[in-house]
Amino acid sequence: MSKLYIPGPINVSKATFAAMSQPMIGHRGSEFEALYASVQPGLQQLAGTTRPAYLSTSSAWGVMEASLRNLCAKKVLTLCCGAFSDKWFEVAGKMGIAADKIQVEWGEAISPEAVRAKLEEGGFDLVTLIHNETSTGVMNDLAGIAKVVKAFPGVIFVVDSVSSFSAVPIAMDALGIDVLLAGVQKALALPPGLTVFFCSGAALERAKSLPHRGYYFDFGEFAKNAEKNNTPSTPAISLIFGLQHILGTIAEEGLEQRYARHAANNALIHTWGARHGFPNFAAAGHESVSLTCFRKPEAFDQAAFIKNLRARHGYIINGGYGKIKGLTFRISNMGNETAATMQELINAMDEVLGS
Repeated sequence: MSKLYIPGPINVSKATFAAMSQPMIGHRGSEFEALYASVQPGLQQLAGTTRPAYLSTSSAWGVMEASLRNLCAKKVLTLCCGAFSDKWFEVAGKMGIAADKIQVEWGEAISPEAVRAKLEEGGFDLVTLIHNETSTGVMNDLAGIAKVVKAFPGVIFVVDSVSSFSAVPIAMDALGIDVLLAGVQKALALPPGLTVFFCSGAALERAKSLPHRGYYFDFGEFAKNAEKNNTPSTPAISLIFGLQHILGTIAEEGLEQRYARHAANNALIHTWGARHGFPNFAAAGHESVSLTCFRKPEAFDQAAFIKNLRARHGYIINGGYGKIKGLTFRISNMGNETAATMQELINAMDEVLGS
């Protein structure tokens, strides 16, 4: 049986699958309301907020697109440093929303001062940032960028934390983030199909003012239903049972221990890469803590390495994404991985490289 070390979806534990296999319940009754309420404290703690957590039966892209539809009345500034942040700009264009961008080379991080300079041009009422650019392994300076955006009144700040949520501390309220979103198939170690997100009061007020935000992803509908511990549309109940289980395991481990485990696992992979001469693709000081993107040396047969690792050991890593596919490879260390499981992967990779 294969084991995933790709940047998502990642491995789901047997205990999580067992939790998801509980008998089905109706989603408009007290049982579901209790389930919905049960996941709130854990999600709020992970997000660093007192705002309610909303549960969307969608991939994260649903809420990313919804953020544009609910929050942009003038022009959005998208901060682009990889495949997913670049795509946010493209999606805005497809929606007919006025958009501009700060574009840096893939592997580089967004500079807070560049954001300040762009916002000083005026006309923007929304900024989008991907905290941890999964395609390049770059973790942006969330605190630095948040501080800049909050210096511009009336500008709403949306953060995609898809591959950083629960792997590193995030302080939504303290940083002044207006929308924080994350898919559950990354560090939360659940199957795909559910996105958790949070909205500030300012974001909800902005949404009220925009008439064409639709229904399925209307932030106002999420807020209204959350008051009754429910969702606007039929929720992914089994995934929420799984989420309840995962949050229980996080509480048992402790947040600081969880963050330290992710950092230690990440360091093991960095050390392995340095030992074999694989450069980190991300700019120094901006390396992701939940995954690593390595640059392929010119003479390295990356395709054979990945193929043999899977054939001989059942471990699957990723051969790059977007325009750097084949030029990089990515290894995840997020979710339930431990020092022992990361060492098993390292031993397997060493065996393939040494053969």
